[in-house]
Amino acid sequence: MQDSPVFLPLREQRARLRDGTLTASALAEASIAAYQSRGEHDHAYLTWNGGQALAMARATDAVFAQGGDAGELMGITVSIKDIYAVPGLPTYAGSSRRLPSQWERPGPVVSAVLKQLPSIMGKTHTVEFAFGGLGTNAHWGAPRNPWDMALHRTPGGSSSGAGVSLVSGTASLALGTDTAGSVRIPAAMTGVVGLKTTAGRWSTQQIVPLSTTLDTPGLLAHRVDDIAFAFDALDGALSGNDEQVPATPSLADLTFGVPETFFWEACSPGIAEAVQGAIKQLEAAGARIVTLELPGIDEAYELFKLGGVAAAELAAFLKTQLPEMADALDPNVAARVAAADDMPAWEYVRRRAVLDSLYQSAAARMMDVDAVLTPTVAITPPTIESLQPEGAYPKANMLALRNTAIANFLGLCALTLPVGKDAVGMPVGLQVLAGPWQDAKLLAIGQAIENELGAGFDILGRPPGVTES
Repeated sequence: MQDSPVFLPLREQRARLRDGTLTASALAEASIAAYQSRGEHDHAYLTWNGGQALAMARATDAVFAQGGDAGELMGITVSIKDIYAVPGLPTYAGSSRRLPSQWERPGPVVSAVLKQLPSIMGKTHTVEFAFGGLGTNAHWGAPRNPWDMALHRTPGGSSSGAGVSLVSGTASLALGTDTAGSVRIPAAMTGVVGLKTTAGRWSTQQIVPLSTTLDTPGLLAHRVDDIAFAFDALDGALSGNDEQVPATPSLADLTFGVPETFFWEACSPGIAEAVQGAIKQLEAAGARIVTLELPGIDEAYELFKLGGVAAAELAAFLKTQLPEMADALDPNVAARVAAADDMPAWEYVRRRAVLDSLYQSAAARMMDVDAVLTPTVAITPPTIESLQPEGAYPKANMLALRNTAIANFLGLCALTLPVGKDAVGMPVGLQVLAGPWQDAKLLAIGQAIENELGAGFDILGRPPGVTES
């Protein structure tokens, strides 16, 4: 896997694919080599598609040779979370059984990707029905966090294989989803960048639902600029507007709000310190840092601890669409779904009304700053063994999701990028929150932060067994 072009910035891959100094076949072959080298250990994929991807890459090279161009993502290696419907590939949504064939017909997001002729390397593992923040799965096992070769640490969930596919060199771009942190947690825990889009900006059609209210498609990649590149390639077709990520602003022109409470509580050693150090560096580079407490935090968190609306909405989906799945659920998922049985209809309506109120108050407060900065995840990725004692999983899962869920419950868009390591050497993420529908601006702000702090492997070093391109 030495000198793998899969790790090159996406804009450089695009340019080299078109000037003939790189081929789609070379990218697919590098991904396959990485899978053969690390695949069994990292366990990122439920369905590996290497052979078909290579055949597609060779066909793509023929199109390039004739002067054809299907779009910005043409020839780039992509992994897709196994709750997206993808033609020719089974969908399990992390469950023990293959879902009906209707879940192999692509929706808008996958269609927008496929039209650009990337190489789809496979479908990555997910927590069952995306209902969990650590990345565990009783049916298929959890992918291994590549940053610890000795201990099996969680990769973050629910998009559990997405970050791992990037770090291990089998994909340059990953599709995930985020309902309470399911893009940002695995991105933070594996040292990559993750974008949670504003709910409703991109369609969730043909993505197996967890929460029809809160589900959002998202992207993971090595750099903020990679996410900005992919966002620009997809957003026009998916959001219906021509907005592009604006020019990167100067840090001196940005005001960041930093809460003093909540997000910093119960952080594992080294996490708060790494994030605080990054914020100080941004301030020294000219950014204005002000104290800002987000409205409704306590109310949002209490609602989250009650299960929000996700448990009820997943229960409704399973009982009406997949009733045969109920008896075979992962116990950690089953316990949360079962709790919805005791929720009266008026309580569900009340919770939806609370969310609407939180959205409005948060949107107003976010107008006071360009973005809010917090730790992405409060805890270091736990070992699988540490989650075995009774009560250990729910406690760790709640802490993993705590900081990220707030963005979903307040209706914000959000980004995470790596800023260092914690006390045990695992990656730490900085969460950047922006107001609803400010996704493009958020990415420009993220680029300004990344330009100052450094990107991914540049500040983290390389995980064991991963070499630089």
